[in-house]
Amino acid sequence: MTPVSVDRHNEIVRAAYLSRGFTSSEAEDAVRLCESASRHGIRTHNALKALHLDDHFGSKAGGCVPGADVREMPSRFDAVRCWDARLKLGQSVAFQAMETCIELADKYGSGTVAVDNAFHYLWGGGYVIDAAKRGYIAYTNCTSTLCEVVPPGGKFPVLGTNPHSWGLPTCDALGYPVCIDWATSTVAMGRVQQFLREGKPLPSGAAVDADGEPTTDPAAVRYLLPFGAHKGYSLALLNELMAAFIGGSLPSLRGLPEKKTGGEKTSAAFYFHVVHPEALASGLFAEGRSQAENVKAVLQDILGHGNEQCIIPGQFEAEAAAESEKAGGLLFTDAEIAGFNELAAGLGVAPLRESRRAS
Repeated sequence: MTPVSVDRHNEIVRAAYLSRGFTSSEAEDAVRLCESASRHGIRTHNALKALHLDDHFGSKAGGCVPGADVREMPSRFDAVRCWDARLKLGQSVAFQAMETCIELADKYGSGTVAVDNAFHYLWGGGYVIDAAKRGYIAYTNCTSTLCEVVPPGGKFPVLGTNPHSWGLPTCDALGYPVCIDWATSTVAMGRVQQFLREGKPLPSGAAVDADGEPTTDPAAVRYLLPFGAHKGYSLALLNELMAAFIGGSLPSLRGLPEKKTGGEKTSAAFYFHVVHPEALASGLFAEGRSQAENVKAVLQDILGHGNEQCIIPGQFEAEAAAESEKAGGLLFTDAEIAGFNELAAGLGVAPLRESRRAS
């Protein structure tokens, strides 16, 4: 892994989004999320993945509209907002939605934002980690840009990779937020693309080829499989049904041009929820502990009894962020650097370079 300049990375990503017609504020939101993903070691949802999605399903394909404005829809509930994203850049919508949830949670104890007509927001963990660092319990799920996961016992993909992301404010107890962030497929398609880039095989039980046969060759992957059979399937189904309640349409049509669907919508849906920890406090903590002391005691108990080497969700992301900080830049493989430099050449901007601290 080679550390590269954060500023140079951000310049390339910014230029890429601006060249596609996105506004300066949208480009900055894209930069913010892509930098965060790379800083935390999320190779499956970095800028290369973001721009790949935009190429195939976003601004170049009509699935994302640069400069679109979110429209707020009527809701009779004070702590809930319902939005029509109107295909605005997903990162911009997600940052705005999480901020709105926090404002609602400060006032009502919890806040919810439901979003229809959305375009992929990429790494859900980035949004909940930000909120958790600010002291909130945060959750988001979404339906994916298209359906590429086959349910157990089935033959046709009717589910997205449909991630779930939780962030919990545990910085005082652990030094970092607990972040429970996962796709409901065994691997995300971004992982397939990463392995293809790196020339590595997939784990078994993760994907099937065009004939529905299991494969570990990332070049042969056609569809994905849910993790844990019925367990991952159930969680993926939850996203599809949450989207249905919000206004999402038939999952098997997502990602197709609307002119081919007979009028059915083809966009994704988002769900965001934030809780202020004080809203949950019963005051009945054992031994007179405060809420924060109780959270720390629970984590210490989980990591005790010979479990000291166990991993807490969010630990890998925190360690990757610490490694990035130590290296003085963002860490990329040679294949990723080549991808960024090819992108930079096409934009007429300077390529990635090693960070000054690393040189």
